[in-house]
Amino acid sequence: MTAEEKDAGISMEPLFIQESGEVYRNPTEVQMSQIVMPCHANHCEELSVGQLLKWMDSTACLSAERHAGCSCITASVDDIHFEHTIGVGKVVNIIAKVNRAFTSSMEVGILVTCEDLYTGRQWNVCHAFATFVARRTEAGKVQLQQVIPRTQLEQMEYSLAAERRRMRLIHAEVITDLLSSSTAQLGECQEYQDSVPAERTRVESVELVLPPHANHQVSTFGGQIMAWMENVATIAASRLCNAHPTLRIIDMFHFRAPSHIGDRLVLKAIVNNAFKHSMEVGVCAEAYQGREPLRHINSAFMTFEVLDRDRKPCTLPRLRPEPVDGRRRYQEAIARKKIRLDRKYIISCKQTEVPLSVPWDPSNQMYLSYNNVSALKLTDTRNNWVLISEKNKVRLYTFEENHTLCIKVEMFVSVPAEQSFHLLSDLRRRKEWDRHYEECEVINQVDEDDAIYRVVTPSVSKGGKGKDFILLASRRKPCDPRDPYLIALRSVTLPTHPPTEDYTRAEVLCAGFTIWEESSAVTKFTYYNQATPGVLPYLSTDIAGLSSSFYSTFSACSRFLEANKDSQAALPPSSS
Repeated sequence: MTAEEKDAGISMEPLFIQESGEVYRNPTEVQMSQIVMPCHANHCEELSVGQLLKWMDSTACLSAERHAGCSCITASVDDIHFEHTIGVGKVVNIIAKVNRAFTSSMEVGILVTCEDLYTGRQWNVCHAFATFVARRTEAGKVQLQQVIPRTQLEQMEYSLAAERRRMRLIHAEVITDLLSSSTAQLGECQEYQDSVPAERTRVESVELVLPPHANHQVSTFGGQIMAWMENVATIAASRLCNAHPTLRIIDMFHFRAPSHIGDRLVLKAIVNNAFKHSMEVGVCAEAYQGREPLRHINSAFMTFEVLDRDRKPCTLPRLRPEPVDGRRRYQEAIARKKIRLDRKYIISCKQTEVPLSVPWDPSNQMYLSYNNVSALKLTDTRNNWVLISEKNKVRLYTFEENHTLCIKVEMFVSVPAEQSFHLLSDLRRRKEWDRHYEECEVINQVDEDDAIYRVVTPSVSKGGKGKDFILLASRRKPCDPRDPYLIALRSVTLPTHPPTEDYTRAEVLCAGFTIWEESSAVTKFTYYNQATPGVLPYLSTDIAGLSSSFYSTFSACSRFLEANKDSQAALPPSSS
């Protein structure tokens, strides 16, 4: 990787040389390169986001169809964050490849970079994850072949794809629940004398779906629908500020129904709320033919900024919402902004920052849980572990990266994987085998898969204070037989449980268990921990070879699992 590529944040995977001596290339990978011509640009001589969405959708669809061997349709596109705009004359490079296939759907990863032909410099523009569904054939529903990851990066994306899929499936429900609880707490919107009536920003446009708008399956091209939606959203945003806005974020696109040649697509947009430097525009697409009722095709929320000559965000006018529905959209936009800020904080939080934990509340529950599980999966897919020692069939590995020491403990137990998962999921039982868990209580049973615990550990020095941790435990069952059972742990901050004088508040960045089913009776059990300052004193003597307490602890864990392998008490934790 060159210094310029590193500064630009471009991810370059090392070459993978196959046994034949050839350089490996993912069989589903599709690349598209386009030079930005004036016909692709807006008034600022920058690439229209609508045109970019078309190119992204086309590239991803070709990748999906290369894997499926049949026609595929766009089901959804996850949130997209545009880091940079692209000027006329620049080259847009798009790479798409299938990360994982499920029964009839698959996740396609999309990376967009920009290239300056004169300097050779490249930089990231955005990345996205799209879900495609294989269309039914005359033989019936398509059963997709599984993706076989070959490199560490492919293994990482394969593993995370299962967690992203889980988020998509619960996304609408979580957002609905959150908004219904949040809007009641946001209060009434304030009236401002110089505010712009929301009605002034309303846009409605109709498009007739013609053959050039259709894809090779004679359905309306998903990228075209997204481009039309971006167009009306931009007009709505322009009417608020009397300027040309720049699109920064698109919330998830979800295609609810197909559209075909001859359909009339009605596109509607309105500014929901204006903040100091950004505004949210709600946009939807509906279709009809003749006198039939409108069919809901798609909807999204888009966040715009207005940039000055120095590319700095300008202050925007206030918005005066319409009564009833307008006020509801105004308040929901505030809640969605809070979600975006929480998500950005969680995702961008550096491992070297203190505190390591982030605040937990219902608005960031979904993303914090995802981040918790993803961190453990990323650790699990690493291949640079060094075996330090082995005692009593317990193996201890370490690796160091960015001044952070990570440990891995691996062993096999003669207990079914599902039973091991249930026994280890309830952290209250961990003190039965781990002497470092002096006390453990559930302080918030978030849902079936996530719980927050308070854990107390003894002092590592004579006469010193013990430590306490506030831990989010996220459990996951396998998405299919090639996934492990997983229990991820990380510290969170709860206002109801601040630090006390009796204990030193310590933090866990990433820890947990992966549980692999080797056979119906044998399970591979792996424990991970990123040794933060609060945890390192408990581990250092073992890693240095000066103590065997670590092995004693996990031997005790093995005995605990085997003694309880037929126990009916192995149930998910519940708050008492």
